[in-house]
Amino acid sequence: MSQTANKDSRLHIRCDERTRQLLDKAAGYARVNLSEFVLSRAIAAAERIVQQQESITLRVEDFQAFLAALDAPDGPNTALQRAVERHAEQVERS
Repeated sequence: MSQTANKDSRLHIRCDERTRQLLDKAAGYARVNLSEFVLSRAIAAAERIVQQQESITLRVEDFQAFLAALDAPDGPNTALQRAVERHAEQVERS
């Protein structure tokens, strides 16, 4: 995260005293203030979760099958052909 980023949004978190002491101790060991510690760890976790949810990992053989399907797509099915014909008729009427 950029040091020059405009920080205009607040996040309030409630926790028990034991958790607060643990976070304060960890932040001290990391030599950052509590806000920087919590925010940096939360950002790292959020990036990891978003990446896991938004990416697809394929085995080599599955990836090869995917590429082959892209190289040799099936022709249009009946429903697509009807849709194209209806569209052409509507365009002609306009």
